[in-house]
Amino acid sequence: MRRLLFEALVNSPLTEPLNQERDAELAELASRLNQATRSRLGRSLSIREIDAGSCNGCELEIHALSNAFYDLERFGLRFVASPRHADVLLVTGPVTKNMQDALKKTYDAMPHPKWVVAVGDCAIDGGCFAGSYAVIGSASQIVPVDLVVQGCPPSPSSILQSLVSLMRQPVTLE
Repeated sequence: MRRLLFEALVNSPLTEPLNQERDAELAELASRLNQATRSRLGRSLSIREIDAGSCNGCELEIHALSNAFYDLERFGLRFVASPRHADVLLVTGPVTKNMQDALKKTYDAMPHPKWVVAVGDCAIDGGCFAGSYAVIGSASQIVPVDLVVQGCPPSPSSILQSLVSLMRQPVTLE
């Protein structure tokens, strides 16, 4: 035990060095999203994520947005527990028969203006789960989808870029 403690004190850490250029790109991207959101809504963006039957790959990338590296809270973005507080609904996975009603009820509970983003190939077209007896299909078959984020799973940066483009889209009256 003493040997391990001594080695830990003497040797350098095994972590990767911080990439300053990548951190600056991320900060600039999140800043653009914050500006677009504030000009569109006049406040920060609230996001509700719903797993409609995925393998959890997309959820890992979405949850990475809240970790210390991306830390979206510092840019005014936040994940909310209730759809009544959400502006954006992130849907992951193919919509299964068991989640069809839950997805529709979540969408209906959201106040206007509201947007739906299909995150990942499974939410877009069913992905590798398409044709399964338990799968209905894509998120667009249940709720109107405003934006898709392709990838299996998409990176947190591509999710951020998609949210920026969503907030920059022209306003449509319902």
